[in-house]
Amino acid sequence: MGETIMRFLVGGMLVSVFAILGDMIKPKRLAGIFGAAPSVALATLGLTIAKDGPHMACTEGRSMLVGATALCVYSLTVVLLLMRWRLRAVRSALVSLVIWFAAAFGLWSAFLQ
Repeated sequence: MGETIMRFLVGGMLVSVFAILGDMIKPKRLAGIFGAAPSVALATLGLTIAKDGPHMACTEGRSMLVGATALCVYSLTVVLLLMRWRLRAVRSALVSLVIWFAAAFGLWSAFLQ
């Protein structure tokens, strides 16, 4: 129960800090990027260091980097399909899921296995 409360407090504090940072940057459409992912990642890594030590946090950090890279590949594929081949959004997203799985599992097997 104590760990859950700690996650809640640390996560909430970091979300607030990143929301303030996001509110200060322009254009405002980028503010949402700063609201969730960085704060959740930092809270998770901080609590992992406190509970399981830096070695486990290093493993989680590498996993986060692999996941972020796969998400970038997915996002670029969606944009390419939407803008270059003029596919509809749903079709672009579904086709890009295959690319995301390939990137995620390929990177996992190369760096994390």
